[in-house]
Amino acid sequence: MDKATAGWIYGLIGVVIFSGSLPATRVAVMDFDPLFLTVVRAVIAGLLGLGLLLLFREKRPVRGDIVPLAIVSLGCVIGFPLLTALALKHVTSAHSIVFIGLLPLATAIFGVLRGGERPRPAFWIFSAIGSALVSGYALSQGVSASPVGDLLMLAAVLICGLGYAEGAVLSRRLGGWQVICWALVLSLPVTIALCLITMPHTVIGIGGPAWIGLAYVSLFSMLIGFVFWYRGLARGGIAAVGQLQFLQPFFGFALAAALLKESVSWSMLAVTIAVVGCVAGARKFAR
Repeated sequence: MDKATAGWIYGLIGVVIFSGSLPATRVAVMDFDPLFLTVVRAVIAGLLGLGLLLLFREKRPVRGDIVPLAIVSLGCVIGFPLLTALALKHVTSAHSIVFIGLLPLATAIFGVLRGGERPRPAFWIFSAIGSALVSGYALSQGVSASPVGDLLMLAAVLICGLGYAEGAVLSRRLGGWQVICWALVLSLPVTIALCLITMPHTVIGIGGPAWIGLAYVSLFSMLIGFVFWYRGLARGGIAAVGQLQFLQPFFGFALAAALLKESVSWSMLAVTIAVVGCVAGARKFAR
């Protein structure tokens, strides 16, 4: 198996795992405060990551890796989880999943800025078309959706794209699972402090689904998914493999409908199908 194909396989596994993040978050914020959910998931994943780093006796990052790791922490450990948790207080997970269609373009842009990649011009055309379809859908919802929720999702996408690209560049030197583990460990002093401050006074009344949602976002969304995702981006290219995120809405819609009984409109499906259709063209011209 060549390096590029392996990268796409790892990336696809990561996308499938991430597809459950928004539905799981939507369930968890029904009983947990969004800020507490954000930091407690990072603490759980960070302690597990620290254990892995100690178990395998991984070398510490050099001084030049600290700033990039901080960017990964800001984008993927704190920023994206917090902004999406806040957004899901205003919009459904099915609605928010549509915005994930913007992640490939954001990741590709930061892949150029931070990773030094140079996709061909046609790549940007396909990516821009897919992103425009997603943005147009969001705008077409007007007041039926929450402008606050939409703005939070847009901010989440931008900061996540930066974290993805920065982590992928680091993965070429440190390895995929090492990057997310070090980023989680780096954020532990902040996340532990915030966890203690925002901890609920009692867990009585917190339902089983909320605990399951917390477990999923802590183990899979915050740690395991990144192991595959960063390895895929590092091997197959940030811009190229990043286009797999166009598939994420499909998986997310299915989970939102099956687990949360949320309605998935024909317009949502139509936009998603059109957006995913852009991935073939984008992949062809990614390098």
